[in-house]
Order: sequence, then C-alpha cells, then structure tokens
Amino acid sequence: MAAVAAGLRGLLGRPLRVPARLMSAEAAERRSPGRSFETLRVTPERDHVLHVELHRPEKRNAMNVAFWREMVECFQDIGQDPSCRAVVISGAGKIFTAGIDLMEMGSEFMMVEGEDVARKAWNLRRKICEYQETFSVLEKCPKPVIAAVHGACIGAGVDLISACDIRYCTQDAWFQVKEVDIGLAADVGTLQRLPKIVGSQSLVNELAFTARKMMAPEAHSSGLVSRVFPDKATLLQGALDVATAIAARSPVAVQGTKVNLVYSRDHPVSESLRYVATWNMSMLQTEDILKLVQAAMEKKSPEGVPFAKL
Repeated sequence: MAAVAAGLRGLLGRPLRVPARLMSAEAAERRSPGRSFETLRVTPERDHVLHVELHRPEKRNAMNVAFWREMVECFQDIGQDPSCRAVVISGAGKIFTAGIDLMEMGSEFMMVEGEDVARKAWNLRRKICEYQETFSVLEKCPKPVIAAVHGACIGAGVDLISACDIRYCTQDAWFQVKEVDIGLAADVGTLQRLPKIVGSQSLVNELAFTARKMMAPEAHSSGLVSRVFPDKATLLQGALDVATAIAARSPVAVQGTKVNLVYSRDHPVSESLRYVATWNMSMLQTEDILKLVQAAMEKKSPEGVPFAKL
C-alpha cells in the first residue's frame, strides 16, 4: 500500500495537462442544437445539459408519425454530442403526453401493405420494431435522461418514461397504461421495463389489465418516480439541478455507470461483473481519476474539476 500511495503522489505531483480550451470561458459556452424538429424542442438549459420538450401542446403532446421518427434522430444526435452530459425530457403545455395520436396513427396499423396475411404480418412486425426503437434509444443513449412529468402521462408516455434513467413528477401527475382500453397489448416497452422499475409484478399486472390511473403518491411509493414536486416550475428546476450535478461529474465515469447499470438489469450478477471488469480495464486509465484524486487531496469539490469532452 505504501508503494501504491507513493506512486499516486508521484503522479499527482506532475502538472495535469488541461487543454487551454477547457480552461477558457469557451468551456462554459452553451451549444446550440444541431437540427430542428417538428414535434420536439431542444434547448441547452445549463452547461452540458439539454432540455428536450415534447412540443405539440395544442394536441396534448400526442405522439404522431413524425414524433416516432424524430425521437430516434434527436437522441442519436445527443448520444454523439460530446458537449452534452445529461438530458431532461418534459412536456409543453398542460400535460406531459396523451400518448399515441390515434387520429393520425390509426392508418399506420390498420392499412398495412402485403399481398397476404403472412406478408402483412411481417410488415407490421417490422413497423412495431421501428416504434420500439423510439424509446429504446433513450436507454441506448449513454447520457443520463431525467423524465419530468406533469399532469397526465398516458399510454405510450409510460413506455417513454420507463426507458428513462430518473423519473420525477408533480403532485398532480397521473399515469395510465392505457393500451387495453384500445384493444391491444402495450408493445413498445412498458410491459418489459415497468416490472423491473416498480418491483411488484402484481401491481404491474393490475395497472396493465385494468388501465386504471396511478396517481402521484402511489407512483412515488411504488418506485415509479423518485421525487414529487409541488408544480411544474419546481419540477423543472429540480430536474435541471440534478442534471447539472450529473454533468459536473466525469463523463467517463457517469456514462460508464449508465452503460453498466442497463447491462446489469438484463444479465446475471456474475456476467455483469465480468462485463464491468472488461469495461474498466480501459476506462480506469482515464486522467479523470487523477484530476479527481488531486481535487480531493486539495479539498476541492468535483464540480470545479474540468473534464475533456467525451
């Protein structure tokens, strides 16, 4: 241990090579989103934090054809954006989302092309898989995503937030797995992710079989959301504060943590331990560790440590 400590002191005694651009005011410059969307509004709210807003308030943020495509494009962009380290997703207007836009989306499923039943079924399956990616892209994105829900979160809205890393809501929020009321089984993530979030198969079954509303207190006590706020303004402030705290940490550490949490959810403990060992055989060689150890020895906060983009 003495040799290890001496080695660390030797490493920490060397001046850290911090690129000049990270030490300049440009490091705090907010990045403008690279593209505009019809159903989403993307804005840089804090340093390294993006706010993605479902933006069809006149339609209660119902999810039309463009939405399902744009969510994939948006979060693929965010996943590749080295300036972004955390994301808050919310809804514009009076509610978070009313779910699928039935008026616009009905023809997508009722008029499937194909010369016979088998070919129609094949094409329909392909379409369902495409829509599943709309929310799977949230957990594939290595940047942590915080869902900030106010008012109603219906149907596909539950699919959406189930793929997020952190979920907050207002005290007037409510959630509804609505699909049985329109004659189908939820097929874009709720039935697969919700049981692993809530932890009670009985409760998930009840919600999915009956389509009853789950109000904010029950959502909190069951673990669907981790915090409840008085109103939308305090909700967004709280979500952005947490996103800012995440963004102030090493992106190598935070994004590696998300990747391994998602992997561990779907794999046995022994396999997940092997995965993280392989992951860290390279990630432990980051200079971020040396910067943070030096900051700790100098009694400085991690928030003040500059990290390279990732």
